Amino acid sequence: MKVRQIDQAEFENSFVEELPGETAADKRPRQVPGYCYSRVDPTPVRDPHLLAWSDDLAGFLGLARPEERGPAVDALAGNLVTPSMKPFAARYGGHQFGTWAGQLGDGRAISLGEIEACDGSFWEIQLKGSGLTPYSRRADGRAVLRSSLREFLCSEAMHHLGVPTTRALSLVGTGETVIRDMFYSGDPRPEKGAVVARVAPTFIRFGNFEMMAASGELENLRALADYVLRHHYPELGEPSEDVYLRWFEEVCRRTAVMIARWMTVGFVHGVMNTDNMSILGVTIDYGPYGWLEPYDPDWTPNTTDFGMRRYAFGQQPGVAQWNLAMLARALSLLVPDGEALGQGLEQYRATLSDTYHALMLEKLGLTPLHQEDDPALIQDLHQCLADSEMDMTLFFRNLSHTAPGLVADTRDDDRSHRGLIEAASYIGWERGDHSGLLQWLHRYGQRLRQESAGAETIRESMLRANPKYVLRNYLAQKAIEGAEAGDLSYLETLMNVLKTPYAEQPERDALAAKRPDWARDKPGCATLSCSS
Repeated sequence: MKVRQIDQAEFENSFVEELPGETAADKRPRQVPGYCYSRVDPTPVRDPHLLAWSDDLAGFLGLARPEERGPAVDALAGNLVTPSMKPFAARYGGHQFGTWAGQLGDGRAISLGEIEACDGSFWEIQLKGSGLTPYSRRADGRAVLRSSLREFLCSEAMHHLGVPTTRALSLVGTGETVIRDMFYSGDPRPEKGAVVARVAPTFIRFGNFEMMAASGELENLRALADYVLRHHYPELGEPSEDVYLRWFEEVCRRTAVMIARWMTVGFVHGVMNTDNMSILGVTIDYGPYGWLEPYDPDWTPNTTDFGMRRYAFGQQPGVAQWNLAMLARALSLLVPDGEALGQGLEQYRATLSDTYHALMLEKLGLTPLHQEDDPALIQDLHQCLADSEMDMTLFFRNLSHTAPGLVADTRDDDRSHRGLIEAASYIGWERGDHSGLLQWLHRYGQRLRQESAGAETIRESMLRANPKYVLRNYLAQKAIEGAEAGDLSYLETLMNVLKTPYAEQPERDALAAKRPDWARDKPGCATLSCSS
């Protein structure tokens, strides 16, 4: 495939051409019954300029890196709509914090269409922060630099961690300011605006189907389901009642794999509303996310959720199942026996359990020897990590280096474990009661010595399963502050390091450090909101 600039790419428009939508929509926020989308062009910005670019994704898409300004960046900002683009905003609803919210839709995201990648697959390009749509409600359709940069970085960081995710191609500054009240505290302030180009095979969510079902639009519901099956699940066969059931099971399976990977890297999404759940089982919509630093199953980075903690780290598996149940309720209109969809939820539970267990064994350097005590060993670790306030990422990475000594039975005493605990604990060796974790480490050492592989083989396998680098919120905040001041060097450094999160990269050890004390309560580092 010939490499080209995005403004020279030929776009396909299957969503627009195969589903019913408004073809002459204005941007006035309103209800849009009877349609799957509204055709709407992005709103141009004053001074579009490139801030960041994913060379990895661009290479896969066959796209050349553009200059800082020019036609390609104009297209990535929404200032240029080429003849093959048919921009649209999708209509969907959703349950937000467990309550049906009615019509939501793409209030500040506009899709340009799909382009063909080097492997022949098609990927939708969506501009987030590109202006008003009929679904903007009371908002302005724009996005601020801080949230756009966070989404750009995290999309690519998650991909390189091996977590199913949407991707991000570019981050473009707009040369305009956006007014936001960061913590909804009555203190709105002007912030720099930006547009992030998000990329996925599709951005269809659970909420697209919920919207059609809630509105009684059976034909639109069926058309949407058939579109997804034909374009994104063709291996299941032509749409039919039986295929709908098998499709839901596959959505459940993929969602379970995604959640298992979230839980084993310590990722907290923060806003698991049904409109933020992808029909492909990939991570979508990076808002107030975070990584566990002091291990706490009840931790959420989202200030909006501090009262309920509905979307806290430990709640994510159950919330995903609840969201799938809401999707099943919508899809039940397409099958004669709605209860048969329950098989999909069973598939979710079984896949989540099996995948999580397998991933945790990898993180611990263990093989499935059918050890009866392995589930308990894994389960007991959670409370030990919480009691010792261990940094999840640092604990597992340091455990990878400790394993050879445990295999040899030369470093399985409390004193030898002190270094591991001091390196990863937020309360240190002297101030905490680490008896539970020390007992667990002795059990783990005994189990590890049952493995047939050599110490170095175990160490290398653990290093491949336990990342050294994750996008900690304080790192993202430092990149944001640099970008807001016009310095992109820290952002570029982070991007490069996060491409190989499992590599040692000793020259970048500082980016693998525990959260510093100054970041404990700093906005953007410990707490975030949905304001973007």
